[in-house]
Amino acid sequence: MFAAVARWPKQRWPWILLTVSSSALLLIALYFQYGMGLAPCIMCVYQRFALCGIIIAGLIGSFGYQSVFGRWLGYVSWIVGAGWGLKIAHDQVVNEQVVASGGFSTCALFPEFPTWLPLNEWIPAVFHPTGMCGEILWTFLGYSMPFWMRIVFAVYLLVAIIILASQLKKHKYNPYD
Repeated sequence: MFAAVARWPKQRWPWILLTVSSSALLLIALYFQYGMGLAPCIMCVYQRFALCGIIIAGLIGSFGYQSVFGRWLGYVSWIVGAGWGLKIAHDQVVNEQVVASGGFSTCALFPEFPTWLPLNEWIPAVFHPTGMCGEILWTFLGYSMPFWMRIVFAVYLLVAIIILASQLKKHKYNPYD
């Protein structure tokens, strides 16, 4: 089984699946914003940026899957995007709990993108926050969107780690596998 997983990154379809799944999540976020009228907070915008990192990882892998360098660049982008998204989603869940217990939101008011990458100015429809941190505007099965995004990013990170670990382990060649 682990040997089969080790072969996935050497094919195009898993990288395309990564790109499509993370793109779908970004489109769903935009539907929540524009279709349902839910204003994204700054942490939501940062999670969108993390999803873009995973999309880029999938694109890198889709075009560079035959190259060791291309695959490793894809792995690094994937792990950084998923790890950073998991951290932001976790921080947002903790922030919601603080606000729910009568405290104040600890979110910044303006996005802090690098000066060389002001996404909130370049693509404000996607990366400009208009909501307040700590507000729970949507739930599914009793849990907020940041809670679900924490699970999503944890799954992306876990899958990336499993695939990366499969690449580091030596496998016996089995022509019937």
